[in-house]
Amino acid sequence: MSSDGLPKVPTIPKLSELAPDQVTPLVLVLLEICHHQQEQIQQLRDEIARLKGEQGKPKIRPSTLEQPRADNTKGKRPKKRRKRRKTQQLTIHETVCIAPDEVPQGSRFKGYEDFIIQDIRIELHNTRFRLQRWRTPLGENLLGMRPAELGHRHYGPTLISYILHQYHHAHVTQPLLLEQLREWGIDISAGQISAIITEGNEHFHAEKEAMLRVALELSGYVHVDDTGARHRGNNGYCTHIGNERFAYFASTDTKSRINFLELLRAGGDDYLLNDEALAYMHEHKLAKAPLARLAGCENKRSSSKQAWLSTLSRLHISDPRHVRIATEGALLGCVLEHRSMSELVIISDDAGQFDVLRHALCWIHAERVFVKLVGFNDAQRAALAGVRNEIWQLYAELKDYKRAPREDNKVQLDARFDKLCATNTCFASLNKALRRMHRNKAQLLLVLERPDIPLHNNLSENDIRDYVKKRKISGSTRSEQGRRCRDTFASVKKTCRKNGVSFWDYLCDRVRNAQQIPPLAELIRQRVALNAGALTTQQPAAP
Repeated sequence: MSSDGLPKVPTIPKLSELAPDQVTPLVLVLLEICHHQQEQIQQLRDEIARLKGEQGKPKIRPSTLEQPRADNTKGKRPKKRRKRRKTQQLTIHETVCIAPDEVPQGSRFKGYEDFIIQDIRIELHNTRFRLQRWRTPLGENLLGMRPAELGHRHYGPTLISYILHQYHHAHVTQPLLLEQLREWGIDISAGQISAIITEGNEHFHAEKEAMLRVALELSGYVHVDDTGARHRGNNGYCTHIGNERFAYFASTDTKSRINFLELLRAGGDDYLLNDEALAYMHEHKLAKAPLARLAGCENKRSSSKQAWLSTLSRLHISDPRHVRIATEGALLGCVLEHRSMSELVIISDDAGQFDVLRHALCWIHAERVFVKLVGFNDAQRAALAGVRNEIWQLYAELKDYKRAPREDNKVQLDARFDKLCATNTCFASLNKALRRMHRNKAQLLLVLERPDIPLHNNLSENDIRDYVKKRKISGSTRSEQGRRCRDTFASVKKTCRKNGVSFWDYLCDRVRNAQQIPPLAELIRQRVALNAGALTTQQPAAP
C-alpha cells in the first residue's frame, strides 16, 4: 500500500530494458497506454488529495505560443523613460496658502512651492423636498413635482450608482454593501438593496440588446466561449460573444447549438425556412421525407417558438433528431437574413455548438493537446519537442502573414501545415494528435483567407474570467431578474472599458437619465468608422 492508502501501481519496464525482438509496434502502443493510465491514476490521486485539503500535482502550464521564443534584449540597457508629472492633469478643487510660522523683517516673497494632496469625501447627504400644495379658485389641487431623475425611490442617483458599481464592478456582496451603507448612516434594508440591483433596469437591458445587434452587423469576427452559471440550484451556462469592441453575456439552461443561434438573432423571435436553412438541413443529413415537407411548406416564417413547434407538428416532424436539425436550420436562416452575417467568422475553442457560419479554431487550444503529451523515453520526448518547435515556428510565421499577407506565403504555409501533420514519429499518441490537427486544417488556416481574424481565443477567455470571479464570490443566481441583471451589467461594463468609457460615469449618466454619454451601440459605430478611416489613410496611394 502507498502512503495515501491506495494500492501501489506496478512499475512499467523501460524501453531500454526490453530485448530488441520484444520491441514491436504493438508493445510500443501498449506501453503508451500503460503510461497514460498511470497519468490518469496520478490525476485521480491528486484530486483525492485536493478534496482532503492536501496539495496535489501542479496543473498544466499556460501555452507558450504567445510568449517570445528568444530574449534578444540581453546585454542591452533598457531605455530610460521620462518621468510623468503625476499631478499635471488633476483638477484642483481647493487651494490653501500656508505661510511660514515666522517671517523675519525684510524678507522677500519668492512665490509658492506646490504640494498637492488627493483625497475623496464620503459623507451623508439627505435632502428634504417640500412639495408645495396649492388649491386653485376652480377647486383644483396643484402639487410641486419631484425632479424626474429621482423616480419613485427614496434614494438619490449617486447612491444608486454607487450600489450598482460596488456590486457589479467591485464584486462587493449584498451583505457587505448593507453593512457599509449602514455604517455611513444610511437607513436602507437588504430588500431595498436587492431591489436596486435587480429591478427597474429595463433601459440597461434594452441598451445591451441593441449593442449586440449593431456589433454583429459591423464585426468581421467574434470570439465565443461559455462557462458554468448555476441558477436556482440547477446547472446552467453563460455564453460570451465579443471582440475588441464589445462583450455580450447571456445565461441559459443549455449550451446547445440551438441556444447559440438564438443568441445570434440578437433579440429576434422568428424562424425562417429559406435556401440557407434548407441547405443546412441537407448538409447535416436530415431525412429526405421531413426535408421535402419543410421545403414545400407554405408558411416559410414562424413568428415565435410556439408557432415553429406548431409548424413541425403539422408537418408530422416529431423525431428529436429531426426537430433539432430543422430548428437549427430555421434559426440559421433567420440569422443570415437579418444580420447579413454570411462572412462573419466565429472563433472558438472547438466546442461543437459554435461550429456555424465560418468557423475558426484557436491555435492555443490546438497546441494544448501536445502540451498534455508526455513521452516515456528519450526518443518520444525528442519527437514531441521537435513537433512542438515546428508548431511554434509555424505559428510565428502565421502572425507575420497577418501583418503582410502575400499569395506565395499563403501557399507555402498551407504546404508546411500539411507536412507537419503528416509527420510520422515513434510516439503513437503524438501521431494521433497530428492527424486530429490535420482534420481541423480548414478552421486553423482560415487566417490565410481572412488575415483580419486573430489566431487565438484569448480575448473571450479574458472577458469571461471576470464573470467567473463574480460567480465565485456571489454564488448562483436565484431569480430571473437577478440572472438577467448579472448578464447585462457584465456586458455593459466590459463594453464601456473596451470603448474608453468610465463605468462609473456611465452608471451616473444612465441613472440620472442625462444621456450625455452616447448609447453603447453608437459608440461601437463611431469606433468602427474611426478604425476604417485610419486604415484608409494608412493604405498607400494607387500608382
